[in-house]
Amino acid sequence: MTARRKPHDLRASAHPKYHRTAGYFNPDRRAQRQTLRIVNQGYGDVGGSTTKRSLKGFDALSGSAPRDIDDNNQTIRQRARMLYMGSPIATSAIRVNRTNVIGTGLVPKCAIDADFLGMTKDEAIAWQQAAEREFALWANNKRACDETGVNNFYAMQQLALTSWLLSGDVFALINHVKRTSIMPYGLRLHLIEADRVATPMEALRSVYPSYTTAELQNGNICYDGVEIDKRGSIVAYHIRNSYPQEFTGKPSKWVRVKAYGEKTGLPNILHVMDAERPEQYRGVSYLAHVIEPLAQIKRYSDSELVAAVIESFFTAFITTTGDATEMPWDQLIPPGEEPEEPEDENEYEMGPGQINMLKPGESVTFGDPKRPTSGFEGFLHAISLEIGAALEVPADLLLKSFNSSYSASRAALMEAWKAFRMRRTWFVDDFCQPIWELWLTEAVALGRLRAPGFFADPAIRAAYLGCNWVGPSQGQLDPTKEISAEVVAIEQGLTTREAAAIRYNGSSWDTNIERLAYENERLAAMRPVSESITDMAADTASREAQSSYQEGDELNA
Repeated sequence: MTARRKPHDLRASAHPKYHRTAGYFNPDRRAQRQTLRIVNQGYGDVGGSTTKRSLKGFDALSGSAPRDIDDNNQTIRQRARMLYMGSPIATSAIRVNRTNVIGTGLVPKCAIDADFLGMTKDEAIAWQQAAEREFALWANNKRACDETGVNNFYAMQQLALTSWLLSGDVFALINHVKRTSIMPYGLRLHLIEADRVATPMEALRSVYPSYTTAELQNGNICYDGVEIDKRGSIVAYHIRNSYPQEFTGKPSKWVRVKAYGEKTGLPNILHVMDAERPEQYRGVSYLAHVIEPLAQIKRYSDSELVAAVIESFFTAFITTTGDATEMPWDQLIPPGEEPEEPEDENEYEMGPGQINMLKPGESVTFGDPKRPTSGFEGFLHAISLEIGAALEVPADLLLKSFNSSYSASRAALMEAWKAFRMRRTWFVDDFCQPIWELWLTEAVALGRLRAPGFFADPAIRAAYLGCNWVGPSQGQLDPTKEISAEVVAIEQGLTTREAAAIRYNGSSWDTNIERLAYENERLAAMRPVSESITDMAADTASREAQSSYQEGDELNA
């Protein structure tokens, strides 16, 4: 029972002389009558209105980034993974990003600042080729770069991107092992899934009303496994030895990993994520915004599929007036095709050629579902348009159905590639480039690459660390038109041959011209031989023709 509000409990805003716009008591009753007409102002009359009928039930509560994201991340991750495993559209959304952002792998193209380092063009090219060759020695060997020994560096990129999109973030633990005679580099990477980075259980017994945030003994705050200091800077990560859903019989333990080494300043762990709010320390799944429509469209698709399968069945129901067990059912069912006996006497099976015996007085009635639904395809495409808009993937690309015109398909592909390039840049900044810097630092320290001043001057070090990461290209819908446009752009100085080669097929222009020079030399060397072979073939054909002509003359004679 709700108590009535007493007159003295009324707010000042309910007073007849209260000025709703200015917020003070107005003794002028005439002005009061005029101002009472103004109830809302600005956003208060639209999105912020609490009086409009369409917005009265729209109670939106939002808190800090840790409250809104971290406390819900565990549920979001499980749902996103389940949709990835069971919903074709969700699977396509993740894989289309993996294929276009990473493809077979982002390959480093060394780009040092030769002018600052005082190198000639030839010296810079030689140094860059040596660096790329050394990196391939480490990156192409799965036992050299992956601590688990499962993937090489380029396959780890695919795995890291997929885990980042599904879970919201992914971590790469930096380790160093003993070097061997066949592998001179000790750098190893260990990918850690998002679930294992969490706030220690014993620290959660604090005053924070959260399952993920706690104050540590050193005074720092831990947001779902990410420890920050009083300035808000990340100082460490807490990694548990098991998953939250696993019960191994052993107690869960956490290891605190400092974000950066104290002596070198190099990262001890890499955190791949993209933030959508300030002071956000954990990522949110790429599918988080579309989980509900994806789940609903999966239910709808499953229902339509089951309905279509059931309609394809030919099932007979026989109503008896006597004892059904005494009837010769073995004469109706071919040998070896006896249906499985149901566990419940009230359970009946449906299937191709299925025969069910009903009890006396029982009958079967089917509804009329009007299957198949004629609007299913249109509804699926309409929902896919909304999902694709939220994920920045056009529906045509999401469904792999390209039925639009050339202009529409090209526009959709260009929009998608804006998102792919942005996501590739984020991934390079968080994963690829830091690993290149870690590897190059070890290569220079071991003397396998000579880089004077690398450890003495940060500016020189930065000049040596320059690197571009080349991945899959956008592709062409009409290669003739698009290549012609690239040629014109090169002639007008609007782009370079190197940039055009990367856009066309992700290749290196330097490598292309070196290979073309070799092929042209081979063609020039083989041309005399080919010409002599051609001349010999022509002479033989001429002699055969003359011989045939002579034989024809003899026959005519």
